[in-house]
Amino acid sequence: MNFWQKIKKPILALAPMAGVTDSAFRQLCKHYGADVVYTEMVSADGLYYDSKKTLELLKFSKAEKPIVVQLFGKRPATFVKAAAICQAAGFDGLDINFGCPAKKVVAHGGGVTLMRDLNNCRQIIEAVLAGTSLPVSVKIRAGIDEVTAVDFISNIKDLPIAALMVHGRYFKNPFSGSVDRDMIKRAKQEFGGIVLANGGIASPEAAKEMLEQTGVDGLGLARGLYGQPWLFKQIKDYLKTGQYKTVGPIEIKKVILRHAKLALATKNSHGLVELRKHLLWYVAGWSEAKKLRSELVRVETLAAIEQILNRIS
Repeated sequence: MNFWQKIKKPILALAPMAGVTDSAFRQLCKHYGADVVYTEMVSADGLYYDSKKTLELLKFSKAEKPIVVQLFGKRPATFVKAAAICQAAGFDGLDINFGCPAKKVVAHGGGVTLMRDLNNCRQIIEAVLAGTSLPVSVKIRAGIDEVTAVDFISNIKDLPIAALMVHGRYFKNPFSGSVDRDMIKRAKQEFGGIVLANGGIASPEAAKEMLEQTGVDGLGLARGLYGQPWLFKQIKDYLKTGQYKTVGPIEIKKVILRHAKLALATKNSHGLVELRKHLLWYVAGWSEAKKLRSELVRVETLAAIEQILNRIS
């Protein structure tokens, strides 16, 4: 039995996000109840050619387990070696990205554009399965051009895929378009196995609606976590009791410091530079937010962050 089968449903996962789901953020999300966390997207080509920068993305702490590494690329041949490297690194699962709409990924024929060639998608999955004994999952979108999530699934559902995450938006409107919950529901029916819904989940209420309207086994939380990693706990409380606690400025300041210390511990001072975007998300909507943002975007030390937070009542 792989780890996916052992997690109590509904499964709440931290979905992969480039530049966001690093070790510090993954640890924070685990603290708030994430059942499984995904890494940032890792280049199969980078691993194939032993890129030191790419190998750095494979670092994680035991506190993050179960953890899934997500690979992206377009050449099946590179995925066999990449998958073997990921298994040796100690991950619990391996995911393949067929859903990223980012320009730099799409420009090279990766991410969601792979869904235009279902035969190549299948070859990539088979290559990964050949390179690892870890449970393999995939992440896709509702569709691109004339190809839908259901088309994708029908082409690969005979393969031993452990889980499927479906982003409910289409490539033409990847971040602002409406989420096609009906397509997610159809994907769940077509796949039959573990399916996680992704897209437009930024509140406990939205999480409950997604689960009820699609019949999926869990959720992949992504941009809805910006500035609120505690959303995992709120969703679990809401599903269990119908209630959840809101988080005020005093608690948020504690979360910011916790996040900052994790960033410092995992990436030294560079971690605090990368943390800046998170800091802006945390204070969004606060009084004097504009002034705070202008200061937080320049922080370089933990002391500087503490000094700014101490001035906030």
